[in-house]
Amino acid sequence: MAQFHFDPDTYLDVIRAELPAYDELERAVGDATAGARVRRVLDLGAGTGETACSVLRHHPDASFVILDENPTMLERAAPRLPNVSETIAGDLLDALPDDRFELVVSVLAIHHLASERKRALFRRLHDVVGEAGRFVMGDVIVPGDPADAVTPIEPGVDLPDRLDDLLAWLSDAGFDPELTWRWHDLVVVRADRA
Repeated sequence: MAQFHFDPDTYLDVIRAELPAYDELERAVGDATAGARVRRVLDLGAGTGETACSVLRHHPDASFVILDENPTMLERAAPRLPNVSETIAGDLLDALPDDRFELVVSVLAIHHLASERKRALFRRLHDVVGEAGRFVMGDVIVPGDPADAVTPIEPGVDLPDRLDDLLAWLSDAGFDPELTWRWHDLVVVRADRA
């Protein structure tokens, strides 16, 4: 997948052209947050705020901390959201906020991490997600059937892993993960704190 995060003006057009199921993916992530009691949300790789808007459909009173490595994306996202308590220009490998969140979400960001760094992030997220908290991830995976590999991958930048590995790493980190949506090589995983 090309690096969409550099230009907030063209991000949505480009990603929708390359991922026809993008809007469905975002909707599925929002739906996977339903049923949780959510006051505070941490959005990792917030981009232009699409994921936060999907979450707001189910949690209209939630406040958000949004993190993205590109400050111009955060500048685009923040005004779209009614209650942003903090914007963080940073990388997923940087320190996460010390606060507790009932919900952490991430769409199309974690696949940029190498496998061991994904595992480390999941362990760190367990500390950030409060009691009875939830982590929802929408991302690209390495599918079991090569015919399902439809998402354009840029070698060295996009580092997807297999779904069974992601689920095992989430379990090892103290989550109870469940696949809630799938389209070819795109998945949504809901992981409640065990």
